[in-house]
Amino acid sequence: MVLAGCGSRSGAGITRGTHMSTRSISLTDALYDYLLSVSLRESELQRRLREETAANPMSRMQISPEQGQFMALLARLIGARRCIEVGVFTGYSSLAVALALPADGRIVACDVSEEWTAVARRYWAEAGVAQKIDLRLAPALETLDSLLAAGDGGSFDFAFIDADKTNYLGYYERVLKLLRPGGLVAVDNTLWTGRVADPEVADPDTVALRHFNERLHHDDRVDLSLLPVGDGLTLARKK
Repeated sequence: MVLAGCGSRSGAGITRGTHMSTRSISLTDALYDYLLSVSLRESELQRRLREETAANPMSRMQISPEQGQFMALLARLIGARRCIEVGVFTGYSSLAVALALPADGRIVACDVSEEWTAVARRYWAEAGVAQKIDLRLAPALETLDSLLAAGDGGSFDFAFIDADKTNYLGYYERVLKLLRPGGLVAVDNTLWTGRVADPEVADPDTVALRHFNERLHHDDRVDLSLLPVGDGLTLARKK
């Protein structure tokens, strides 16, 4: 991307001060606030859910509002109607996507916490999207296997994975079978605050994410892009 600078014009007609970007920009607090001020279209209900979640001791599991808005846009772009979410927490991501779905859209939402998803249920109901979300409280691998066993392979349009990192490959393989050709899976935390790039870090979650990223890099079943959105967002489109 080339952005015109504010320098004076030279005799050759070239704008001085032109800035060329060869990598993603770093976000200062001021620039992040600006990004939200000119882009975010968050509803008052979504804002309240974020604020309530901020008081949760596990609030770091909450996605950023601009990521929620981006995923809603992706769902609209591909005309999604059937979606899967692996990892619900307090429901911000499922709320964002459900609001973007048509009236007959549905999300199969997988989680194991009755406590956290109780918060999600309240906000889904208030937003009028509760009927779009089929919450299944069970280990997600079991839920995904049950969908495959029921013959739902190749019938979903969009999926979001944001759960325990050591099972990411297991979730991904099942989701890929459930997606239709052209379907899209978004995977959260794939940059892991930079720990994946630090060879000195070897905890199970970081090792699992490193392995996951390497596997997807060479997976010719999908088109791939890892974006520096939030804590790293991988997009994989099933061919």
